Amino acid sequence: MDNISFIFPGQGSQKLGMLSDLAESFPVIKSTFQEASDVIGEDLWEVIQIDSKGILSKTEITQPVLLTASVAIWRVWTTLNDVKPNVLAGHSLGEYSALVCSDALSFEEAVSLVHFRGRVMQNAVPKGRGKMAAILGLTEVRVQELCEKAQEQSGLVAPANINAENQIVISGEASAVELAIDLCKNAGAKRAVPLEVSVPSHCELMRNAADELEERLKSIEFKNPKIDVVQNVDGEIQTAVPVIKSNLVKQLYMPVRWTDCVERVYRLGCNHILECGPGRVLTGLVKRSHPSIKCFLSDTTEAIEDANNILSQL
Repeated sequence: MDNISFIFPGQGSQKLGMLSDLAESFPVIKSTFQEASDVIGEDLWEVIQIDSKGILSKTEITQPVLLTASVAIWRVWTTLNDVKPNVLAGHSLGEYSALVCSDALSFEEAVSLVHFRGRVMQNAVPKGRGKMAAILGLTEVRVQELCEKAQEQSGLVAPANINAENQIVISGEASAVELAIDLCKNAGAKRAVPLEVSVPSHCELMRNAADELEERLKSIEFKNPKIDVVQNVDGEIQTAVPVIKSNLVKQLYMPVRWTDCVERVYRLGCNHILECGPGRVLTGLVKRSHPSIKCFLSDTTEAIEDANNILSQL
């Protein structure tokens, strides 16, 4: 059986001008962005097309922008056919997009929630104190060992995103991340480079932000997902609302186990995956883990129509 999964990107997939082509063909793109803009009081379509204020890279804006982009594309998909994926997964922020598209969380609530999430994440660590870096060419176990060594000498640093085999992102205090970069280079990493991010996500520095998010989640209604969602912290499908909420909190200070998420999707028999959002970052990661999976993009009219032509026949 040919099963289908949709995956939803997180921060780093945004770029100026995204979805402009789709918006010309599908009015639901701009109307979805208008809904989100009304929630947070910022013209998000202007942000992604012009960004006259220079705020697209601000975490509290980037997060609602990417959520909105993914949900808008999902809505385009539902206008083209009635094909529903068997399972959903999202990378970090993308997990919220997956939950919206599974009908576990309303779009308006999600926009407000990730706007809040971005703000508390940004405020959790003083500017310049935190850092993230990408490490290529070393295993998760080896990166973990080197982070522990750096931590003994300098401060907090740990694996934050397990994106693919030998592709790990680390996060923590700036001095410790810099030391870990040097240690990884000396250990034979193909690349060990700092990332242009303002928040050291998915590490213990986010504990205070997690506490604030947990409190906010208490007032937000979730429902049982209508489509299974694989969660980041354990690569498992959860259906109980309290567990889903708890995992969203843990996600802030625990690693995103993306390889486990992809493996779970693969074990469910999903040999076709559509990246429901801007860009192709997750498609590249899937291909590194499972080259046999057929991947599709969705952020242009041509791409989503090509995906529709193939996936609607399965």
